[in-house]
Amino acid sequence: MKKKECVAMLLAGGQGSRLYALTNKIAKPAVTYGGKYRIIDFPLSNCVNSGVDTVGVLTQYQPLILNDYIGNGEPWDLDRSYGGVHILSPYQAKHGSEWFKGTANAIYQNIHFIKNYDPEYVLILSGDHIYKMDYSEMIERHKQTGAACTIAAIKVPLSEASRFGLLNVEDDGKIYQFEEKPAKPKSDLASMGIYVFTAEKLYKYLEEDEADPLSSNDFGKNVLPKMLASGEKMYSFEFKGYWRDVGTIASLYESNMDLLSKKPEIDLSDPNWKIRSRNPIAPPHYIGKDGVLVNSIVASGCEINGTVQNSVLSHDVEIKSGATVRNSIIYSGAVIEENAVIDNAIIDENVHVGKGVKIGATSADDKKIAVLGRDISVADGAVVLAGEIVDKDIVGGEL
Repeated sequence: MKKKECVAMLLAGGQGSRLYALTNKIAKPAVTYGGKYRIIDFPLSNCVNSGVDTVGVLTQYQPLILNDYIGNGEPWDLDRSYGGVHILSPYQAKHGSEWFKGTANAIYQNIHFIKNYDPEYVLILSGDHIYKMDYSEMIERHKQTGAACTIAAIKVPLSEASRFGLLNVEDDGKIYQFEEKPAKPKSDLASMGIYVFTAEKLYKYLEEDEADPLSSNDFGKNVLPKMLASGEKMYSFEFKGYWRDVGTIASLYESNMDLLSKKPEIDLSDPNWKIRSRNPIAPPHYIGKDGVLVNSIVASGCEINGTVQNSVLSHDVEIKSGATVRNSIIYSGAVIEENAVIDNAIIDENVHVGKGVKIGATSADDKKIAVLGRDISVADGAVVLAGEIVDKDIVGGEL
């Protein structure tokens, strides 16, 4: 078999604890985004658009829905006879088995998968970012500099830089120092958690990291600092497009709302860089005679007989007569009964909201986001306050 120039490894096993009820039953990369997509659609689409056709998806926490969603990779043109997409989970080995201990350990446990394709380069990706990026440009820079590792980075406001892992670089982008969430940052160049490694260098440092009993087996904390301390050539690749880490309720909400601007920073309709999705086949959405739809994204199969303003609706959502949905994100299969009012909320899949229910903000100044987890019911007349997170049925009354 012909060797692959580059193999991508997509870290998709995170629990996503900061998304609370939204990830109680599913992995973070399987969370819905933009009405039509799931978060993992973005790195998978970026791979195939960049000419990277061999992708290992490393799953761990609540993998069932994610595994089923990816399937054989056909929606992303990754159903290849040689290469394509592969689900890689922790497994029973001869000398025992264990969960992935960290990002580096997860890749180490799957070195055999990478070596099977004998690549020159390995691309490490995260499964919880929203962005469109041509990885081939980053790989080309890696080749030109002769680096052992190239790290994608993005400029952030200096006032917010202390929240990120930062790269201090020379004028040509060569990295001379890492800073992990420093109190007084020297740089505004934040790591995006996207790496290109020369394969042999990756194998070497993963093996050394695995042999170190004091290591937490993490790329950012252990492997990359050791490479730099050992004198390896490491360069940054500055990305200047739209990028959001949607690992919190606030960031997920804000990124969905970004799509509602007149000229969104990320164009999901660009035919030259298509974001692919396993979107279920559904009938066209329907707006009833009393339905009102303003500045919103509505996927197929929705039925709107109430009012929807400044919101994002996934497929097969039903908004009944007299109901109002404002500034909210409603996932597939949700039913909002008559005269319910939802404002500043995220409602997960297959949630049933009863008649006259009030969820979320009670004033325009209240920006706290109410969250309802999947497959639950809210009794008629119940109230869910702004900022509350609910993961079980509400029988009645105020939460």
